[in-house]
Amino acid sequence: MEEEQTQLRNVTPDDVEAYVRMRCDPVMMADLGGPLPSDGMADKVRRDAEQAAGDREWIRMIVPDAGEPGVVAGSVALWSHDSDEGPISEIGWMVLPEFQGRGLGKRAVRVLLGQAREQDRWGVVHAFPATGNAASNGICRSVGFRLLSQVEVDFAGRVIHSNHWTIDPARDLAA
Repeated sequence: MEEEQTQLRNVTPDDVEAYVRMRCDPVMMADLGGPLPSDGMADKVRRDAEQAAGDREWIRMIVPDAGEPGVVAGSVALWSHDSDEGPISEIGWMVLPEFQGRGLGKRAVRVLLGQAREQDRWGVVHAFPATGNAASNGICRSVGFRLLSQVEVDFAGRVIHSNHWTIDPARDLAA
């Protein structure tokens, strides 16, 4: 099964370069309001690594080749936070340009949601890809998310016009 071949590992403080490539690049961040400043990225990675190590948030790096665990294709994360409607679980992902179009993002999302189902954790999961991000919206569609509406969401202090998708991994995860 392809999900079994998809390697995910916790983010570590050594993943600063990958974070900079994902979050500080104009192309990668085009649908998320533009690049973030690289200052503070090491601290962001350190905080994320602490959250992942403490199992408070699932922040995983996508490893395309198990023989090269230091090479990452991107990340997928699942976390809980407060919203206007109360606490929700949210998933998000990013795949670096040289790894796009290979199905790695879709497989990583399926693996993480499968783990949520197996552990009976997180409940209904929400995703908020930008309305113009065809690839991420396609992942939501193909994995089994339900489109609820279009919403304005805050990402790093920027307002993003997004689609609001939900999935209950216990019953909705597509085979």
